[in-house]
Amino acid sequence: MHLLHFKDWTGKQIMDVVDLSLEIKANPQKYWKELEARSLAMIFQKTSTRTRVSFEVAMTELGGHAVFLDWRATNFTLADIYDETKYLSRNVDCIMARLLRHEDLKVMAGASRVPVINGCDEKYHPCQAIADLMTMKEVKGTLNGVKLVYIGVHNNVCNSLIEACTKVGVKITAVTPLIHEPAKDEELIAEAKKTGLYTTTLDAEEAVKDADFVYTDTWVDMELFLDPKFAEEKRRRMNIMMPYQINAELLKDSQAYVMHDMPIHRDYEISAEMIEDPRSIIYQQAENRLHTAKAILLTLIKK
Repeated sequence: MHLLHFKDWTGKQIMDVVDLSLEIKANPQKYWKELEARSLAMIFQKTSTRTRVSFEVAMTELGGHAVFLDWRATNFTLADIYDETKYLSRNVDCIMARLLRHEDLKVMAGASRVPVINGCDEKYHPCQAIADLMTMKEVKGTLNGVKLVYIGVHNNVCNSLIEACTKVGVKITAVTPLIHEPAKDEELIAEAKKTGLYTTTLDAEEAVKDADFVYTDTWVDMELFLDPKFAEEKRRRMNIMMPYQINAELLKDSQAYVMHDMPIHRDYEISAEMIEDPRSIIYQQAENRLHTAKAILLTLIKK
């Protein structure tokens, strides 16, 4: 069983991981030896803070060991991904990969004899979505009847939120004036629409009125934000997206909790004051990446 996206996961399977995450957070000592003598390979082609920290600490606190592999320092840069993965999977109990291309992750999963976890690619970010669901349930006590509003560029995070929310019964409204083309997944959107839980609008003020949670993400991928070759596209996006910034004016009549998966570009997608606002649960959300990493690892390795 892999975690590449949620297309082959049921709502119950997702919620089992969410609930296990909450249990682990409440009783961490109970799980200290659960993955003793087990190893995780962590492959990073993309930069990372939360994904690396959460999975490495998770393996340590579960009694196991994590091996960090910088893509550029391995033979993944020189050889066939299939061959390298086939070898790697004979040495570890699980592989977590943060890659630039989902197609490469699919090759990796096809070659691996152990579970493969998508630590983020251009299309999906399932680990983040599980942490988001955990945080929402932790704050509200339930996900029944919850409404999430995502405001930003339609990207990998948006895809995984749509997929996860509609599978577990959370209403999600996407306010996305732009789509990051590499993230486009028409099959995912079509399936989400069938549930009746997914809607879209460009009226952010109307959307947040009855929202329980308002969520945003960076408008430009981290690896592109400072890239001179992306400067013109960055300016174009900023001009379109600034009216959709999460700020005090937008949420003046809302009691919705504020979420962001981090890293943050302050005063772009969200104002500095809203990051520290009492309604913000951004750092709680980020911390929960650790607890959900543990739950994901336990679910896949001990399957």
